[in-house]
Amino acid sequence: MKCINVGVDVGCGDQPAEEPGVYKKIIVAYDGSREGRTALREGALLVRKYDAELFILAVVPETAGMRVAEGAYAGAIVYQDDTYKTLLEEAIRALSRFMPAKGRLVRGEPAQEIAAYAREVKADLVVVGHRRQNVLQRWWSGPSGAYLSDYVPCSLLIARQDVSQEAFHELMGMSPEPTG
Repeated sequence: MKCINVGVDVGCGDQPAEEPGVYKKIIVAYDGSREGRTALREGALLVRKYDAELFILAVVPETAGMRVAEGAYAGAIVYQDDTYKTLLEEAIRALSRFMPAKGRLVRGEPAQEIAAYAREVKADLVVVGHRRQNVLQRWWSGPSGAYLSDYVPCSLLIARQDVSQEAFHELMGMSPEPTG
């Protein structure tokens, strides 16, 4: 059998086909929530599969409620920033056993900030978690409810597959960290 190069290596005879490097730069939007951990694990598995670069983005949402809280309690915004910074550092530290990761903390409208970062790093994929909302929450959510897909310049994965910590470590080829 003669192989013809058509721009994509599809394999030939006994030769296995190599997967094209679809994703080279992957951003995971992470906020420390259960849905964020789902996105982090699925994103990390894809980074491993495609030998891609991992970027973790934490977006501190600017809300009217937070501005009111800052008026009532000086330092509320700094506390919120510190919380997100700690979550981001913990995520990077946890994944450092498996792969290098770059992290960034920003403040603003999540959909717009995620899209801006995707353009900046020239991401191929953005991975986000999914938090269920009822119809009224979606209807009244305003700019925060903007569809991320309308903003990002690349593929978007909404992570919903719950991968346990044990399964994640097994899939990454390492034993889980010992607990307390």
